[in-house]
Amino acid sequence: METAHESVSVLMRERIGNKLKEIEESHHVKILFACESGSRGWGFASRDSDYDVRFIYVHKLDWYLTLDKKRDVIEKPIDDELDISGWELSKALKLMRNSNPALIEWLHSPIVYFKDEAFFTQLERLAAQFYSPLKSRYHYLSISKRNLHTDFKNKQVKLKKYFYLLRAILALHWIEKSKGMPPMAFSELVDTTVTNKCVRLEIEELLTIKSQADESHYGSRRPAIDQLVLETIANVERMQFPEPACRDSRLLDNFFRTIVLKNN
Repeated sequence: METAHESVSVLMRERIGNKLKEIEESHHVKILFACESGSRGWGFASRDSDYDVRFIYVHKLDWYLTLDKKRDVIEKPIDDELDISGWELSKALKLMRNSNPALIEWLHSPIVYFKDEAFFTQLERLAAQFYSPLKSRYHYLSISKRNLHTDFKNKQVKLKKYFYLLRAILALHWIEKSKGMPPMAFSELVDTTVTNKCVRLEIEELLTIKSQADESHYGSRRPAIDQLVLETIANVERMQFPEPACRDSRLLDNFFRTIVLKNN
């Protein structure tokens, strides 16, 4: 199976790197971390999957020293192949304080385009401190139930929807096993949480088909996976999960001030 790292060519990495430099220059910001967040980062890209680049950035000091609130997101127009957007540092840290699953996934992406090592090490440590199994469970359970009810009404299912559902279901198993923040890589979730041979076989079959098909491909329902989905949702809804170990926002305030001053 193609690894997440192999799903981005040298030429595309160069193109993405140039785009990130253009963003820094045109918006007068410093990008601290950039990664792949979509199906390529998850590890189940189709032939025509696009690139979903996400980043965290910091402004110059003057940007923060004004009364008026400014836009804290940078989004570039999406073309047929490339989708790039980022969050300003204070926005990212507020989301981290609430154990935002999307941000946590970024930090665990196996495809990293740029990383300030010192910044990332501290950010990752803070994410672990503020991580909430309860909120993570709610997020992935909501995704599972929504996808199940909207996309699995017929005998034929869009293949990528199977993977969206499966990834959320396996993340719930990861949380249930108290293994901390769920990884982004689908292969790691499968290797750690799937013990049923029939489920694993169906997953391998779907991965093979998806790697050779396009994003609009439909396929037949998979009974072992369907059973796993229903059992997981029923089981997780009955379970209790702990709150985050840390709620001290001063840690994030101090980190924020340090990073802004360091980059000015």
